[in-house]
Amino acid sequence: MEYTCANCGVQMEYHEEGFFFLHNEQSHDIPLTGQHRKTEEGTYIFQYEDLDELYTRLTVIEDSLIKDGWTCSLNCSDHPAAFIPGERFLNLIKHREMVKVIQRGEFKSHLQPIIDLSDLSLYGYESLLRAGDDRKRINPGELFEAASLTGFHSMLDQKARKSAIECRQGQVNPGTKSFINFLPSTIYNPEFCLRHTFKIVNEFGVNPQDLVFEVVETEKIEDVDHLRSVLDVYKREGMKVALDDVGSGFATVEMLTLLQPDYVKIDRSFIDHCDSVMENQTFLRQVMKVANELDILVLAEGIERKEELLFCKDIGIHYAQGYFIGKPREEAMAPFAEGQFV
Repeated sequence: MEYTCANCGVQMEYHEEGFFFLHNEQSHDIPLTGQHRKTEEGTYIFQYEDLDELYTRLTVIEDSLIKDGWTCSLNCSDHPAAFIPGERFLNLIKHREMVKVIQRGEFKSHLQPIIDLSDLSLYGYESLLRAGDDRKRINPGELFEAASLTGFHSMLDQKARKSAIECRQGQVNPGTKSFINFLPSTIYNPEFCLRHTFKIVNEFGVNPQDLVFEVVETEKIEDVDHLRSVLDVYKREGMKVALDDVGSGFATVEMLTLLQPDYVKIDRSFIDHCDSVMENQTFLRQVMKVANELDILVLAEGIERKEELLFCKDIGIHYAQGYFIGKPREEAMAPFAEGQFV
């Protein structure tokens, strides 16, 4: 059974040439000039030969499209497809290459290793989004921004979770953790929205306890109760949850008591030269005190120097990741050599 939802993306088919439609329930003067005709329903129809040229024309009247409530549609015939509010329509045209990547799922997960600082052994991997075609480059931040502007953030988030789970097959051993980013704002109803993820977990025979779902660093959490309900559903299904970038944005130390995640990941700005910067050392020790009281595991991300790794190990931080340990790669790393990090 497939689980679909109206919140998981605006259906949009792009036609490099065809017909453009403008409609408004109110009585407004048409903002776009050029040869056109008007239907009995009050829809204006324009024929265009180049989508980039159409977009350029529409940006000139962008304020009117948004302010006056115009809706837009594209089709290869002179019968409109679904109408979309003007602002979102413009974003769908502007970011159409990104939208196509999302719709087609043209990306894959790369794996960045995470080590256990108690013995420097491999503990898990963070799954990070990359282009499916090695000849192309995808900036994950730009991809998620485009997805948010076009209404495809739920679809992207869902497909990214699927990619992260699939990439374990044949290269990540059972018992090794996968840290998987997610956007809480895309999960409108956790009981429904997460069914697709749980279905993939079952299909691939992954032990739920090997999965750690972490709130992404760019997410701005305004509804703490909603986030807690999402985390609770993950936990109920046997999965672990993590807060990313503690010390930055919403993920303050005080939030640990409210949300009680299984893991917290320390913002890399506090890891940078933590072996010598007193303010960073004070913050890290504060986090460790609270985390130990709440039985939360702590992960330091952004380790780029041996000295940083050794300091984090000395103060009892549990896990670490960063370029000093290993960069994200399409394939899981070979076993670590004994003593390679010290």
